[in-house]
Amino acid sequence: MLWSVKAHLSPQGPRWCQMSMQAPASAAPRQGSFDQMNWKDAVVAVDANIRDAMAAIDKASIQMCLILNNDQTLFGAVTDGDIRRAILRGASLDTPAVQIVSKAPYTEPATTSRETLERHMWTRKIRQIPLLDESNRVVDVAYIDNLSSISERRPNDVILMAGGMGKRLRPLTEDLPKPMLKVGEKPILETIISRFVDQGFQSFKISLNYHGDMIRDYFGDGKKFDAEIEYLEETTAFGTAGAISLLKEPPTSPVIVMNGDVLTQVDFHSLLAYHEEHDTVATMALREFGMQVPFGVVDVENHRVTAIHEKPNKQFLVNAGIYVLSPEVIGLVPTDRRSDMTDLFQTLIDTGQNVTAFPIHEYWMDVGRKNDLEQATEDYDAIFGLRS
Repeated sequence: MLWSVKAHLSPQGPRWCQMSMQAPASAAPRQGSFDQMNWKDAVVAVDANIRDAMAAIDKASIQMCLILNNDQTLFGAVTDGDIRRAILRGASLDTPAVQIVSKAPYTEPATTSRETLERHMWTRKIRQIPLLDESNRVVDVAYIDNLSSISERRPNDVILMAGGMGKRLRPLTEDLPKPMLKVGEKPILETIISRFVDQGFQSFKISLNYHGDMIRDYFGDGKKFDAEIEYLEETTAFGTAGAISLLKEPPTSPVIVMNGDVLTQVDFHSLLAYHEEHDTVATMALREFGMQVPFGVVDVENHRVTAIHEKPNKQFLVNAGIYVLSPEVIGLVPTDRRSDMTDLFQTLIDTGQNVTAFPIHEYWMDVGRKNDLEQATEDYDAIFGLRS
């Protein structure tokens, strides 16, 4: 179901998630590009728009794009978060990127050692630093994932909803649960888990109902997937939120909840950071969805036709099936009846809780219909092939 919401921004300034690891005591001076990362993929021109900036961020995978002047000096930087906030404010993708640029991003000289760069990232809680030569020209970008000698393990649980019957995909799901349908030669659920593991998440709770034994038999305790997996057994259809009530122990950190049929390149670090930044109890990821009205739309005022819009395109922000819940929300999920995530969020909204929207611009596909499955299969190698 497409669930449209009205999004609001918190006025708070940025506050990154706490990073519970220490920088190494020593490191050799930097030589050459960081792990062969092509930072030039993150570069856009001064006349670029937000769409161009999004494409550069997705291609470079460093959550930032750089805007350079014609002489290659640094004009400014646009981060992943800058774009998400602009979208929630109603900015068009054709809006010039310079309207949301930071003209004074934190930078370092190109001669700075890896040790110093990593230490500064940890103390400033940032994930990337443009490196400049004496003429203020960018010569490289230091990124925390390429610098750190210690893998950051996330303490957050990931709850994957995999109990649905997948009726819209029958007959493919008559003898197989939808999350086990293969896309790119592996089950959808395996790709989802791999994406999380690649980003440092290891603790998974998977809800089971329809053909749940097939999921349990395939993934087991998760060790062969570098994960720790437990199962939430539904005796009946609990809905997209109800299985949360089956958790054996209440979480101590925010949990990510995600539908087991969503393939996406969302950066889950950014999602958690955004949740913390806005001091919210619940965050819902949103995806922009467009549809064309197949008729001319007429504006009428006091019986007078004031305008006619021929087959206009309308844009909406819709529920993407990815959420973050703070620990205090878990106890609000009913234990005696079916409950969907939309019900839980509406309860939070009705009781005046701070609920936040997280717009996503990365690849996203809800594999709910046959044409979605076909599209995901066509996309898979280009989007996930090198990472899976």
